[in-house]
This record gives sequence, C-alpha cells and structure tokens, in this order.
Amino acid sequence: MSEFTAKDYKKGQPRWCPGCGDHFFLASLHKAMAEIGVAPHNIAVISGIGCSSRLPHYMATYGMNTIHGRAAAIATGCKVSNPDLSVWQVSGDGDGLAIGGNHFIHANRRNINLKMILLNNRIYGLTKGQYSPTSPRGFVSKSSPYGTVEDPFRPAELCFGARGHFFARAVATDAEGTVAVLKTAHAHKGAAVCEILQNCVIFNDGTHEAVYTKEGRAKNAIYLKHGEKMVFGENNEFGLVQEGFGVKVVTIGQDGYTMDDVLVHDAHCEDNTLQLKLAMMEYPVALGVIRDVDAPTYDDAVNAQIEEVKAAKKYHNFAELLETNDTWEVK
Repeated sequence: MSEFTAKDYKKGQPRWCPGCGDHFFLASLHKAMAEIGVAPHNIAVISGIGCSSRLPHYMATYGMNTIHGRAAAIATGCKVSNPDLSVWQVSGDGDGLAIGGNHFIHANRRNINLKMILLNNRIYGLTKGQYSPTSPRGFVSKSSPYGTVEDPFRPAELCFGARGHFFARAVATDAEGTVAVLKTAHAHKGAAVCEILQNCVIFNDGTHEAVYTKEGRAKNAIYLKHGEKMVFGENNEFGLVQEGFGVKVVTIGQDGYTMDDVLVHDAHCEDNTLQLKLAMMEYPVALGVIRDVDAPTYDDAVNAQIEEVKAAKKYHNFAELLETNDTWEVK
C-alpha cells in the first residue's frame, strides 16, 4: 500500500470557474498519484498556456507552467535529462493540438516516456471563447460567429496516425474511470496519451453532455477492458460485433446475436485497426484504455547510446580529453 495520500500532492487554491472540469480532473490526479505511490519529489508536471495549464500550480511536485504549445517539447527535455523522473504533461486541446500539435505528434512518434494529458473541452477558454482544433464543423464562437467551416482534429486519430502506442479516454466527472486510466498510463512505458473529456461551463457548456453524467455514460458510453467482452448499456444489453471491416452495435439476444458474437477488447494488439475504430466511435463513446502496446522508448535509447559512446571513447572527462591528442607545453 502506498505511504502517500492525495493530500501529499495538493498545493494552493485552484483558480478555475466553479463547475469547470479541471477541478474534477485535478482531484482524480491527486488520488491517482497517491495510489501510484511515486514520491512527490520524483514527479514533474509540465504544462503550456491555458486554463488547464494552470494545473502545475496546484501540485506539490516539481512543476513548470511553460509557454504556449511547448509543453511536450519541455517535458521531453525534462525526461531525457532526468530519466528516473516521472514526467506528466498537461495540455488543453488548443495548447496541445494547435500551436503544440507538431510537438504532440513527434512526442508520440518518438515514444518518449511521458504521461500526456489532453484536457479536451473543444474551446479556447482562457482567451475567452474562440473555437479550437477540436471544435465541430459549424461551431459558433467569438472567432467563428457564422460557424466554423473546417473539420476538427480527433485526438485519437492524431495519436494513432503518429504511431502512438497508448491511448485512453475518460470523462472528468467520472473519478473512478479517470483514476483507473491515469494509473494504467503511469504503468505504460512510453508516450501515454489520455484524452479527458471536460466541460467549460462559461464558453462551451454541455459539449460532452451525452457522457458527462453517470446516467448518460450508462446509456451512451462503453467501458473497454482488455480481455473482456465489449458490452454496454444500463443492463449490458448491447454489444459490439464485427460487420465487414467495421463494428456494429447490436442488442444481445435479438436478431440472432448472442454473447458469442460480441468482440473481445484487445488493447495490446499491435495492429491498431480495430482500436482506432473503437476510439473514433460517436456511439457508444469508448472510455478506458483503448490501446496499450509496448515499444522501445526514445529516452531509453538516447541514454543507452550515450553510455555506449562513452564506453568506446578514450576519454571520459575534460581533463582526459585534453590529454588524448597531441599536447604542447608553452614556456
């Protein structure tokens, strides 16, 4: 059992709007870290700019509230130079996928051992309500008064396209589901993207309304668990079956479908075809760990390469370097 409690990771008074999803997520992060049991002084929380990026101020760990869109870049440097540190990157959908989008895809491609939290409320909150890279087509905002004319990023699709090896999703108001996802992300070695669906009560209230309540999730979400049948509904009356190259929602016991037809979730399958289809579903919304595959990490490879090169060199410090080649004595 961990020697820490959630209180050991708390600091300061959060300054977010009452009802903001950030409050819910912060409480779950404190709880998850206590259950994980890594000492606060062995953790760093790195953020960019935005409402959610204030989070490091409320963590009794190492932390850095950096510049817009650069959280992944700075978190990368932090992890590579301090390989034993548990590094958590926190970004909003604007900070992480707009100006920070390039860093997001390369952190996944390189498979840097970061826990990458993406708090997605589909809006720019801190700058007062402009549409973001995840806002849906037609969304009316201060920067799109007649509706957006572009399609949004889907974080899962971007992660998978960048050859990401871990993707999970949770709802900010679902403490149990969020804690479970964060703990699994911590256990994963490599870039672990966790999309957290959260609400902005001021500028985009109700954006995740279908799954933001417990009752809504019972009807409209499916909790995926590795090795278990993909069933959902208030009484687990629905299931996912294969139809051609896609998946289909069926009622178990009707139209000839039985539990034997229902697919089993495999989060560890290296072929991400089915995992991506699950992540992209609009009904039911897939929650939990969708993909969790082992692969070599960038930070391990870099540090191993450094040790290999050092071992092959004739010198190991500056003094030895000076004496390695020809020397002259000036009198």
